[in-house]
Amino acid sequence: MLDGLLDPRRWEITLSSMEPFWDGFFFTLQVVVAGLAISLVLGTILGIFSTTRSRILRAISRVYVEFFQNTPLPVQVFFYYMAGPRVLQAILNTPSPVRISSFVIGAVGVGLYHAAYISEVIRTGIEAVPRGQMEAALSQGFSRVQAYGYIILPQTFKVILPPLCNQALNLVKNTSVLALIAGGDLMYNADNFVSTYGYLQGYIMACVLYFIICFPLALLVQYLEKRSKRKPRAKVIPGITTDAAKEA
Repeated sequence: MLDGLLDPRRWEITLSSMEPFWDGFFFTLQVVVAGLAISLVLGTILGIFSTTRSRILRAISRVYVEFFQNTPLPVQVFFYYMAGPRVLQAILNTPSPVRISSFVIGAVGVGLYHAAYISEVIRTGIEAVPRGQMEAALSQGFSRVQAYGYIILPQTFKVILPPLCNQALNLVKNTSVLALIAGGDLMYNADNFVSTYGYLQGYIMACVLYFIICFPLALLVQYLEKRSKRKPRAKVIPGITTDAAKEA
């Protein structure tokens, strides 16, 4: 097998057949962007729900999180693929099942799945903000929505950026589940190449392309984690902090 991996002819064929790999690469990027947008919006809403005083909203968030965290992503994607067209047929009252593109299934699949994890990250970040800030905002005439938008969430996202980037990394890798439904993603095209030629170089190239997406995110996570551990610097106010420093 090692001889096959180092065979120059196989690598030549692989590198000359890169167009499907790049098609899958850019398709995967599109799914990642759309899925991340869905998961961030829905995860933020559910995270807020889980910290409100309303038992109903907290229950909605809890049920959603428990369901999606405790069921496998491939099962969820297969459900969207098989049942989604018939559900839309019943809703839209069409004579035949409504076809759903693999892009929509992928974006919705990873988006809904990771929204459950992001909501827990958001909840943890909100709980890290002192509750007195919400009470202070309400006493100043802010509505709860305004208080979350202008005061609570900006502080929350500063705290949770590293774990959010980790979720983005996991989302990228979980897009490979689309290969199970012939989704046209990077992993599916790599599978097609390997099944056609029998060369494992196809999987190596898939790993390289996934690495191109994930490595910058991993570096961003490391940077944000280091930044979050730094002690905040005191602001320099001309005429005040400079004079105080001289006196000290």
